[in-house]
Amino acid sequence: MRIRFVMATAAVCLSAGAAWADTTDVTWSTEVVIAKDGEHCVDDPNCFNRFHPAIPPVAHAAPGDMIVFHTRDALDSDLTLDSVADDLAALDLNLVHPMTGPVHIEGAQRGDVLAVTLVDIDPDEYGYTVIVPGFGFLRDIFTEPFLVNWRLSRTHAESDDMPGVRIPYEAFMGSVGVLPGEPEVAAWLEREAALAAVGGIALPPEPIGALPTAVCGPGGSNSDSCLRTIPPRENGGNMDVQQMQIGTTLLLPCFIDGCGLFVGDVHYAQGDGEVSGTAIEMGAVVTVTTEIRAGMGTVITSPEVEGGTQIRDMEPTAFYQTIGLPLKEVGEVPPPHTYLESEKIENLANLSEDLTLAARHALISMIDYIQREHGLTAEQAYVLASVAVDLRVGQVVDVPNYVMTAVLNLDVFAE
Repeated sequence: MRIRFVMATAAVCLSAGAAWADTTDVTWSTEVVIAKDGEHCVDDPNCFNRFHPAIPPVAHAAPGDMIVFHTRDALDSDLTLDSVADDLAALDLNLVHPMTGPVHIEGAQRGDVLAVTLVDIDPDEYGYTVIVPGFGFLRDIFTEPFLVNWRLSRTHAESDDMPGVRIPYEAFMGSVGVLPGEPEVAAWLEREAALAAVGGIALPPEPIGALPTAVCGPGGSNSDSCLRTIPPRENGGNMDVQQMQIGTTLLLPCFIDGCGLFVGDVHYAQGDGEVSGTAIEMGAVVTVTTEIRAGMGTVITSPEVEGGTQIRDMEPTAFYQTIGLPLKEVGEVPPPHTYLESEKIENLANLSEDLTLAARHALISMIDYIQREHGLTAEQAYVLASVAVDLRVGQVVDVPNYVMTAVLNLDVFAE
């Protein structure tokens, strides 16, 4: 009876010239879209590249709304598929990273936790991976600029600069977080200044290129206290954690009322470590939803993640692994250790309980393997490691030699 009724109704509709019902007309969610405007972040009122609580929100959203961020690539670049390594000289690192937002989450207060669930990432068709002199984990070894241009789809990335390699689509937000409060800005500036004072790497506020100009730029209201976006902190930011895939929920402590949610620096794919300094960088359209967990900021004081099968789904079906130990050449002081100014380090071949040195050992061994067995150049191998090799902790108990491993996903080599 019911089937006959539906068919009869359809026939009547057709005879009357009416259209078929379309389920796309049935909606339930509210979308808040933060679009891009202009060629670069400086042209876009919805874009900023420093962190400070004085940065005003560009939109408001309620918990449960679909918040759609149109994001720019990490370098806010003019790179294209035709770009070459010489074009990297024009990059201005003061512009890193352009963030879309911030978005005020209605009802959220300082002391709450904002749960941010990643719903979707729609990639641009172009991405890039670069080696920039002076930056990256092996910056003392790879000292010349190098560029790989990628063609992107929802399945894989390919490049004429990396023949025989196909990188699977495993996109995530390289940078996502909330704005710090005044107490956090003061505390983080103090600890980073103390590190810089003893020779450590810490980036002080830099008004040149800072956005928004009225807050962070030269002569801005807070130009001497706007935090750089390069290091991650308790507010999230440039965490570069590839396991934060679609379907996972990121927990962020709120430091200001409304939290000030932002997204940027989206990665098409990345290995754990992002060793060359970049992943497959791209612009993208990112959709998230939020939930407020009232008062949880007292126990969740830095980012944490809830997930399901995402880590399992990312695992390779075949791999090659190198084992790294905290070993080096006598007379060598690796870049991460130079600020310690220790003669003991220079004259040792073996350091104690040192994961950084073990990671370096594993990575160099992996680059050697890729060159030897897959015919890539050293620079190509370093880039491949940045987008498809995972640095993992093996053990932290067998003194003095802690173990790090480098795991290459062999699935990236096209048949």
